[in-house]
Amino acid sequence: MKIRMYQVDAFADRIFTGNPAAVCPLPDKWLENTVMQNIAMENNLAETAFYIIRDTKYHIRWFTPQVEVDLCGHATLATGHVLFNHEKYSGSEIEFESKSGVLKVRKEKEFVVLNFPTDTLKQVDLTNDVTECFDVKPVEVYKGKSDYMLVFKNEGQIKNIRYNLKRINESDGRGVIITARGNDVDFVSRFFAPQCGIEEDPVTGSAHTTLTPYWSKVLNKDLLKAKQLSRRGGMLVCRNLGSRTEISGLAKTYLVGEISLKDSL
Repeated sequence: MKIRMYQVDAFADRIFTGNPAAVCPLPDKWLENTVMQNIAMENNLAETAFYIIRDTKYHIRWFTPQVEVDLCGHATLATGHVLFNHEKYSGSEIEFESKSGVLKVRKEKEFVVLNFPTDTLKQVDLTNDVTECFDVKPVEVYKGKSDYMLVFKNEGQIKNIRYNLKRINESDGRGVIITARGNDVDFVSRFFAPQCGIEEDPVTGSAHTTLTPYWSKVLNKDLLKAKQLSRRGGMLVCRNLGSRTEISGLAKTYLVGEISLKDSL
């Protein structure tokens, strides 16, 4: 059995930047979970997305090298890019059925725009479990559905922070977002998720469903420019729509190939 695979740099205006994701189109049924997990492990990227078309509906799932996750922004953006540019999808908007509900992806000139459910935030206490993850103390801590979000004083702290991966791994969330107001954008962030096998994610679309409502309220604006300050870096445009969040970015195809499963099934 052979499967097409694309590797796409998401939230990137050129290759070797943004967040790389693999995208695997499948027929009308999923592979065994262990096979999809093994493919993701073999790819060794932050995420591998698989999609199927069943009864004219698109369904999507995402795997890190270690686990299946409920939501991934950059791999969904990469999947939209593949469908619009490589898989002969003729429309300008796709609806994906997923574990996080219906996710809409549309093409807007050269941008791919994600429409995701907005995260719910609750402010929590500054406990040692959270503050000991980093060498700088945050000014506020919030907990979303899956992640902690730590707010710091300025962009320099985000850029130069030292982190304790062991302590982050012991937190009871999917990962930890750190953020501050940006110097030349509205806000900056970084994202750490060792629980999912990702030390630091280059650009995290799903984290911006948590970041956008917070910064929209703080800055009193609904349209926001954001930068993720990983080594590869990435730019995003976010729009607060209340119960939904739009996350826009560019994507570049790095690789088009084929996976052979002849000896694995």
